[in-house]
Amino acid sequence: MLDAAIKALSQLISPPMRSILWRSIGLALVLIVVLAIGLQRLLSWFATSGEVWLEGLLGPGWHSSIEVLSWIVSIATGLGVVFGGIFLMPAITSVVASLFVDDVADIVEREHYPAERPGTALPFSRAMLEGIKTALVAILVYLAALPLVLFAGAGFLIFFLAAAWLLGREYFELAAMRFRPPEEAKAMRRDNAATVFTAGLFIAAFVSIPIVNLATPIFGMAFMVHMHKRLSGSRPELIEPARQVR
Repeated sequence: MLDAAIKALSQLISPPMRSILWRSIGLALVLIVVLAIGLQRLLSWFATSGEVWLEGLLGPGWHSSIEVLSWIVSIATGLGVVFGGIFLMPAITSVVASLFVDDVADIVEREHYPAERPGTALPFSRAMLEGIKTALVAILVYLAALPLVLFAGAGFLIFFLAAAWLLGREYFELAAMRFRPPEEAKAMRRDNAATVFTAGLFIAAFVSIPIVNLATPIFGMAFMVHMHKRLSGSRPELIEPARQVR
């Protein structure tokens, strides 16, 4: 696993990968700005108009609880843009990764596994669906963990572990789907859940590093291509047909 991570890191700035790296960084920066501003606007609305609306919906008996929640949200609003970009990186990289999954995988497979059958490019709709689903779950986890972050460090740990699970799951399945039907790829991930989660910890650590985390889609995808190859073992269907005939 460490060898796979080192190979993925070493390939980040290789000439074939640079164009993809710059494109993914540019897209990630745009999404960070859009999502952070959107989150800040949502929290601002709740801290003002949302409190009245929620009390009208739930009734006067919830007044004290809503006031406490509004206070929490008011604090979160001030921190939203600053921390939003950090906490939303798993969601952002999930979407970006779905756009560059095949470009990255093709380069890794061509350089490190030239004797094996190359993977089949995922349909764009399928890749985007997986990326958006992971992004939405990551945003929900962020919102759930935010109050814990404000009051205790446990929120950071919860978010880190959740990011490891989410990112490990998505990147592994995207790598596996190049060689397997979606259901088989998901079954393989479940059968190797502990290994995939441990690999996800590497990606979660990478995505936790400011600025460097903009390259997460490239690192995560390259890393999981190696992990899928290792978990697949020496499988006849992965060898080029010409080699099998010989």
